[in-house]
Amino acid sequence: MFKLPLKLEKRPSDSSTMSLLSPLLAIVLTLICGGILFWLLGHPPLDALYTFFISPLSDLYGWAELGIKVAPLLLCATGLMMCFKAKIWNIGAEGQFIMGGLGGSWAALQFLDAQSSWVLLPILCTGMLSGMAWAAITAFLKTHFKANEILTTIMLNYIAVNALLWAVHGPLKDPQGFNFPESALFVDATLLPLIHEDFRLNISIFFGLFAVVAVWTLMSRTWVGYQIQVLGEDAKAARYAGFKENSLIWFTLLTCGALAGLAGVSEVTGPIGQLIPSISPGYGYTAIIVVFLGRMNPVGLVFASMLLALTYMGGEMVQMEMALPKSLTGLFQGMLLFFLLACDLLISYKVVLNTHVTRQSPSANIQASE
Repeated sequence: MFKLPLKLEKRPSDSSTMSLLSPLLAIVLTLICGGILFWLLGHPPLDALYTFFISPLSDLYGWAELGIKVAPLLLCATGLMMCFKAKIWNIGAEGQFIMGGLGGSWAALQFLDAQSSWVLLPILCTGMLSGMAWAAITAFLKTHFKANEILTTIMLNYIAVNALLWAVHGPLKDPQGFNFPESALFVDATLLPLIHEDFRLNISIFFGLFAVVAVWTLMSRTWVGYQIQVLGEDAKAARYAGFKENSLIWFTLLTCGALAGLAGVSEVTGPIGQLIPSISPGYGYTAIIVVFLGRMNPVGLVFASMLLALTYMGGEMVQMEMALPKSLTGLFQGMLLFFLLACDLLISYKVVLNTHVTRQSPSANIQASE
């Protein structure tokens, strides 16, 4: 019988150093494994990594495209950060994103003759309310029936996808679209204003940055934010202190749904400009990685959103220049999450030498059994 020479030993207290280094170590390990993967696929590792992570940002247009992908990630991640602080494991930002885009698209199609950009306000509000309504289902099931939010939010994601497919093949389908499953193009008055006419980047990036500041202020400077954090640290203590647990659950989930819904409606009224079957490449799921990589810190969320947004652009770049599958984006995101969780283990545990390692021969085992 052979025992490993290393073992995990519980630290007296969590390591603040490893808490800071864990994301950086996870990124380094992801790059190393990514290089090995490219080598196995027959491409020079350094050249491939350069194409994936550096080439997309080689000019100002690339940075503008990065901003387009950062905006929805930042909005979804900010809402999820609130949920995770309260230990409400909402995995449904993807579904709330889709429903926000669906509701906002329905509203935009009601203003196809609009000339004033003021119609954007009810469109954005409809998207946010749609995301809130979808999150309200989870809040109701959790507060009234104690249903596990992980299961309900995941299942609701699939229902949202099918609702989107039903809409683009049915009531929201463009009657003059040659039978393609998509809505009519939105008019200019219903589209988000561009920051610069030479780029596709629109004001949704400001929505994301404002949401980060607003939620950070809420969590760190208000009584509601304090209650949310106490609920996450110790639910029993929160109940003993008289905090209304159900109200906090509703508030947190609805806020997350509103932000994810805003991300969804900003996507269809922004770079897409209409409702299509795939309005999200998985922003709601990727935002979960953003939250943990960013350490639930507002500044960390911004940089983590930029890194994960870059993986989407890198996947497109290697597909065009190296004829590799675009699914490498998901592979890199999965590796990053795996290594992040593995490195987070070192926050509470340390690797030590196992001084009691023994190796017994088969004959010794036989004698021991006799």
